[in-house]
Amino acid sequence: MIAGIVFTGTGPILVLTTYETFANPGFIEKMAAKGVRKFIVRELSLDLVKAKYGAQYTAVTNDVKQHDDLRVLDYNGYNVFHNFSFSEMGEPFRHEP
Repeated sequence: MIAGIVFTGTGPILVLTTYETFANPGFIEKMAAKGVRKFIVRELSLDLVKAKYGAQYTAVTNDVKQHDDLRVLDYNGYNVFHNFSFSEMGEPFRHEP
């Protein structure tokens, strides 16, 4: 499982996915199915996300299927953006159809 901040046209969201990378075509298709066709995503350490989100992280991860799944952990853009410093984020992956 990986975690990342997805920067969309409406603001950042924090997602968890069982895809190995955000470049996986399945992840991109899942995002498109949710109406997000253009985005930038920066990976985060799962340990860091777990430490910051605690019980909410546990509840969401217990609901994630074993493969090919996507869950939104936090959709409050302000909260997501200010919970993590840029130094805690991985290199950006950009997708544009």
